[in-house]
Amino acid sequence: MIINMRERATEAELQHVIDRVKEAGYQAHLTRGEERAIVAAVGSGGRRHELEALAAAPGVDGVVAIAQPFKLVSRQVKPHRTVVNVGGVQIGDGSFVVIAGPCSVESREQLFSTARAVKAGGARLLRGGAYKPRTSPYEFQGLGVEALWLLAEARQETGLPVVTEVMSTEDVDVICEHADLLQVGARNMQNFALLRRLAKVDKPVLLKRGPSASVKEWLLAAEYLVAGGNPNVVLCERGIKTFETETRNTLDLASIALARELTHLPVIADPSHGTGRPSLIAPMSRAAAALGADGLMVEVHPCPERALSDGPQSLDLPGFSQLMRRLSEPLRAVET
Repeated sequence: MIINMRERATEAELQHVIDRVKEAGYQAHLTRGEERAIVAAVGSGGRRHELEALAAAPGVDGVVAIAQPFKLVSRQVKPHRTVVNVGGVQIGDGSFVVIAGPCSVESREQLFSTARAVKAGGARLLRGGAYKPRTSPYEFQGLGVEALWLLAEARQETGLPVVTEVMSTEDVDVICEHADLLQVGARNMQNFALLRRLAKVDKPVLLKRGPSASVKEWLLAAEYLVAGGNPNVVLCERGIKTFETETRNTLDLASIALARELTHLPVIADPSHGTGRPSLIAPMSRAAAALGADGLMVEVHPCPERALSDGPQSLDLPGFSQLMRRLSEPLRAVET
């Protein structure tokens, strides 16, 4: 339920409502808007009739049911958009943020040459995998802690905040020491133990949509993070599995527009995984920018043919520069 406070409700009236929500057996989540406050009562097993009775409480404008199963990430609970701060870079504030870098950190030379190039091209954050979930156990699994050290060094040189994937609860602490944005990969979108752990860290989380997940399931995964105490979540559409075989996945642009309609969280696109084809990255990036996405995540490698992971879907350094130039037109159109 949502308890809408009146515009001039006092702090005492607000605290009374929060106390009554807790007494009824629910969690109380407060959102302060520019004009009024909203108290969201979430949970199960509480006494709903006591919440409905709050319509008569001092300072309360009305009580309405939350329409969606995802409560705290819903725009019904928080109408204004969330802005996530990642190492000084704001995601969701109306600017278009590009995250770029290699799928996997392979060496110092490979990472640093990529980091310098994407910084020069206009990227705001550097991505790089330290721990890699691979379909085959015989494929490159990442450099682990060594890659985290290299990413931290690259951040120090370029000033780009670092994004890297967290695969298990055991890796959370060490990754938090080196990274600015913790990525939950598509395979782990419903790893609820990992989500609960990340809900307790003081770092923002990038949550990728699972390859067979509905938008509702994606937003419910985000609800685990927000309900657990971490409001700094960025959603990433990275393509879903369909009958199509000519692309690696199908980048679901409609889901980006729908997610932005349903949730206050920032939403970005990953056209590298979403298509698996370098030739499609630029047009799909332009489309994502035109429909209002908050940014992109793009895989870039100095020599894609030699990449140890995801080379066929990576842009080379000149290709990334060209992509950034071609993004200017749809971004201008959105701004106007």
